[in-house]
Amino acid sequence: MNVQIQKIEKMIYILRGQKVMLDIDLARLYEVETKHLNRQINRNRSRFPEDFSFRITNEEWKNLRCQIGTSSLEHGGRRYLPFVFTENGVAMLSSVLKSERAVQVNISIMRIFTKLRSFLLLEKELTNRVDTLEQGTNKMFKIVFERLDNIEEIITPKLAENRRKIGLKN
Repeated sequence: MNVQIQKIEKMIYILRGQKVMLDIDLARLYEVETKHLNRQINRNRSRFPEDFSFRITNEEWKNLRCQIGTSSLEHGGRRYLPFVFTENGVAMLSSVLKSERAVQVNISIMRIFTKLRSFLLLEKELTNRVDTLEQGTNKMFKIVFERLDNIEEIITPKLAENRRKIGLKN
């Protein structure tokens, strides 16, 4: 059983500030029909609160279709707008879909979500380090420029005293 990680990563979208996966993509991964997956969700609705799974709006669907290039049909040939699943919703799917394929797919998806989370933490850490470095650099430049101003104040009058005047004498 080889679930391609790159393939799954391309199926994760940001919607309402959360990483989500579409029901149609999950159905393909689990090798079941989308209507079967959604039937199982509807039969076990109490396991899928709004923060685990929700139906997207027309506007969200249009925006996603622009990103992923789906069919020009109303809902990609569907009667209803798709469900999307957050990381917790995908984890809950393994309790509803009880095939070996579902278990293996869920393991792969959970690993990808974990990997994405670690990338976000690394990015945040690097951003913090760059900000700290930038603040330190700004302080150093401020000190250097202040010292240069002080040197200029000391040197300029002495240079004026020792300077011979150039030009015509009256």
